[in-house]
Amino acid sequence: MKRPKLAGVLLLLGVLLAYLMFMKRHYGASEPDAYRAPPPPQRGPAKLAVAPGRNSQFGIMFDAGSTGTRIHVFEFQMERNEAPKLAHETFRAIEPGLSAYADHPEECAAGLTELLKVAESSIPPSSWTLTPVVLKATAGLRLLDGAKAKHLLDTVRALFTDSPFLSRDDSVSVMDGTDEGISAWITVNFLTGDLHSPDASTVGMLDLGGGSTQITFSPQDEVRSSANQEAKTIQTSPIDHIRSFRMFNSTHTVYTHSYLGLGLMSARLSVLGGIEAPPLEGSTELVSPCLAPESSGSWEHADVVYRVTGQKAGEPVYEACRTKVEKVLYRKVVPVSEAADVDFYAFSYYYDRAVDLGLIGEETGGTVRVVDYMEAAKRVCSSRPVSPLQSPFLCLDLVYISVLLHELGFPPNKQFKLARTINQVETSWALGATFHYIEFLKSH
Repeated sequence: MKRPKLAGVLLLLGVLLAYLMFMKRHYGASEPDAYRAPPPPQRGPAKLAVAPGRNSQFGIMFDAGSTGTRIHVFEFQMERNEAPKLAHETFRAIEPGLSAYADHPEECAAGLTELLKVAESSIPPSSWTLTPVVLKATAGLRLLDGAKAKHLLDTVRALFTDSPFLSRDDSVSVMDGTDEGISAWITVNFLTGDLHSPDASTVGMLDLGGGSTQITFSPQDEVRSSANQEAKTIQTSPIDHIRSFRMFNSTHTVYTHSYLGLGLMSARLSVLGGIEAPPLEGSTELVSPCLAPESSGSWEHADVVYRVTGQKAGEPVYEACRTKVEKVLYRKVVPVSEAADVDFYAFSYYYDRAVDLGLIGEETGGTVRVVDYMEAAKRVCSSRPVSPLQSPFLCLDLVYISVLLHELGFPPNKQFKLARTINQVETSWALGATFHYIEFLKSH
């Protein structure tokens, strides 16, 4: 009788132990998630936090200039009934410009694919299909043969269509010079805060690129004129120089004009005696009074290598060069008298040449007067290069800039602000063009 009793006790203990093990596993699996150990932190690129009630919007703008292609990846904080705020910008650049691939358009794909990868790493994958990708080509393609430009743009369009971003038929285009000026004006006035208030005074914009140059400003006499008197600038300017547009729930009217072929590199070729086309056989030697007497060297422009030489000693270089530049600009520039009374920012080669002269800091920018360029031109043209690194074209470039500003209607003591960035953001047209495109998408 003892063995059956002992077996019964052991069986009862086994059943009890099994029951307890079952209950432990059951209730352990039912514990709330809040009591579980948190997963290890995920590592990746840091993103700016978006405050409650705000939404992030991304935009990708390719600036296909005459000397290089640059990508701007913008992140905006969008707030209801308010102008967007720029939260972050990613910038990269490659060389050469898109127009360098005119005869072999398929070869541009590698560089653009590299830049698209920059965009992919800068934007959360969940936002890729909602982010517009746009390429605007500037003077480099405006000066190119129409068929060659089309093949290049078709190649880019195919790349964008295969990308994960939002691409439309109008995502790739040659940018009109006027739109370039307006977009740069939007950028500057957004970064200075002048677009955030309809009553704020805006600043003008001067841009000197390689193939074209732009001037854009909001006519002040429009504000001062009475209801029965037309504004002088608007009244006297060609109709295509006056543009009105909506931006951030306000209407803006600006004077804007783009001069194709008067960018610094195109003008340099004209002053040296060349033309914006492949030269005839044996015509790649250029002689100019803007170079030091009897100097010689080479210069590459639009895939053509020119041999350039200075004229024999005789007439002073500055006077001879100024005469040549004035002939090149004769009746090509429209002066605007009111521009002398408007505050202006100046960019691109205006900035670069001021840096070359030590007039401003390369990183900090500064202010320069028209007369500063004039006096520097006289000094540089009348002396030998101070170092082997000094460009042999510095005399020509400074004479051209000073004459161009004079022809635009600026007096010698007119002062400009030179800035490569404002609040650590590039001062190119790309930001303004991105705003304009996003506004267009919203309205369509």
